[in-house]
Amino acid sequence: MNGTPLLDFAACRSRQQRLLARMAEERLDGVVVVAPEHIEYLTGHRWDFRFSPVAALEASGRVLLVCPDRPVEQGAADDVRTYEAKWRSTLRSDQREASAVVLSDWLASRGRWQRVGVEFSACPPHVSRLFPTALLADIEPDLWRLRRRKDPDEMLLLRRAVAASGEMYARAREIIRPGITELEVFSTLQSVAVASCGEMLTGTGNDYACGVRGGPPRGRACGAGELYILDLGPAYRGYFADTARAIAVDRSPTDGQWAAWKHVCDALTLVEQTAKPGMTCRDLYARVQEWLATAPVGTWSSHLGHGIGLSVHETPRLNPHWDDTLEVGDVIAVEPALYAPELSCGMRIENDYLVTEAGLELLSPFPLEL
Repeated sequence: MNGTPLLDFAACRSRQQRLLARMAEERLDGVVVVAPEHIEYLTGHRWDFRFSPVAALEASGRVLLVCPDRPVEQGAADDVRTYEAKWRSTLRSDQREASAVVLSDWLASRGRWQRVGVEFSACPPHVSRLFPTALLADIEPDLWRLRRRKDPDEMLLLRRAVAASGEMYARAREIIRPGITELEVFSTLQSVAVASCGEMLTGTGNDYACGVRGGPPRGRACGAGELYILDLGPAYRGYFADTARAIAVDRSPTDGQWAAWKHVCDALTLVEQTAKPGMTCRDLYARVQEWLATAPVGTWSSHLGHGIGLSVHETPRLNPHWDDTLEVGDVIAVEPALYAPELSCGMRIENDYLVTEAGLELLSPFPLEL
């Protein structure tokens, strides 16, 4: 999706207002973003990795969007300018410099910015050198924080991505059998997701390797007795689903595999019954860890999950290495698991949820059976 409006422009303006409030607290004259996720979040437009757009938000509320080659619908931007991304259809290798030149021209008409917010992990020298005397502040933590609360237009895209993963699992249960290769499964499920979304996906994710905890698809054939952990993360217009199901390749799970499956399903039930706004993710993790430790087979040592949205891993992090707290508007992927060699190789089930005032809303009500 290159330049097509993906989000509601009025909602983008509301998100700009939230960022403006944070800018006022930090006394920032302006913010410049280059990450495609943040450009989409604030302006509604998205370009893929081949291009180098840039957006700027001034403390006055005025927004600049610099896009490749052709202007896009103004929508949530006040000034849309372009840079040449291609010469005679050949992509330029100096696009970031070219878009920064356009940004520089715009800044020359805006007055000097003394305090500027940029993304420390993504801001290139082409942009930072435009502010030789300014104080540069890292705006990324604020952007990540704002992205936690999903707006209705974002939820529409997330729900579409999650629904596509449900159709992928339905097809997977039809085709997975001993002898089918992981690449066959992958290519078939990708076509299902594309048909479901009605357009090319902006992300494919995640795990398509059979008989192991995860990994990309291989030419390897699936074997009888193995558990196939499919961890599917199609992205629709930039927004990622992230769900997982374990499927017995020969549809004849062992007693141990059944026992692990039930214990993991019960862990999801525990999450659904206890998670609520204000609960710390560490506390939720500890409760699930305590439950999984009683499993008759398998062990667990990975994270419990994470937020999803414009990135496949966002805040909040259901992981004891962080101290996040669940909030209304979070969309989280929860993935309890058990692994052991005798399970060939393990069991992981992952659901997506929206955190509401009343608790968790299940977004992925697909069958869980082996």
